[in-house]
Amino acid sequence: MSEFPVVLELKKLVRRFTSGEETIEVLSGADFALKKGEIVALVAPSGTGKSTLLHLAGLLEAPDEGEVIIEGFSTHKLGDKGRTALRRDEIGFVYQFHHLLGEFTARENVMLPLMAAGTSRYKAQERADDLLARFGLQHRLDFLPGQMSGGEKQRTAIARALANRPSILLADEPTGNLDVHTAELVFKELMRAVREEGVAALIATHNESLAAAMDRTVTLKSGKIVLGNF
Repeated sequence: MSEFPVVLELKKLVRRFTSGEETIEVLSGADFALKKGEIVALVAPSGTGKSTLLHLAGLLEAPDEGEVIIEGFSTHKLGDKGRTALRRDEIGFVYQFHHLLGEFTARENVMLPLMAAGTSRYKAQERADDLLARFGLQHRLDFLPGQMSGGEKQRTAIARALANRPSILLADEPTGNLDVHTAELVFKELMRAVREEGVAALIATHNESLAAAMDRTVTLKSGKIVLGNF
């Protein structure tokens, strides 16, 4: 995929945490590049820094050293407002738990990030309805999260993550809370939607069969990102 531009670049990322008198270095000069339209699996044991890496890539945390470059733009000098705006416009997040707002319908949950970005209510509803229909949820538009199954809630969460047409999707165990059959269905729909939207995706998963369906696999070893052998 060398002909496609790099949309996310991590350069020599270092992240340390202090516990009492001990300093733990979770990432030790991690380098990574994600190209437009590419879907990459991040498969590594628990505790090796997968979530930390995704938080840094998504500008939810700042590295102790190194750079996060999004669409060719270095983010290390951005303040809180700039980081928030870049997250809103360029990055979609999917977590293991759906994190939908319980008092809002499926449609409204997907509309919220659009309206926060300045999209009109009419256009936001049009985009939300289209995305939810593509996930087979056209009959659940006005359902609250408490009225939907686990798979339906996670598909709604994925639709919400794609609402603002981000260039990058970051997913942390997006099917981890689902049974095997539902996980496979949701994953197939996630892959299809990501391909259709032309999004670059970095997806952390423990499921090696799902990882094998992606373009390539990386892992974390001694705080660095290396090619995965799965």
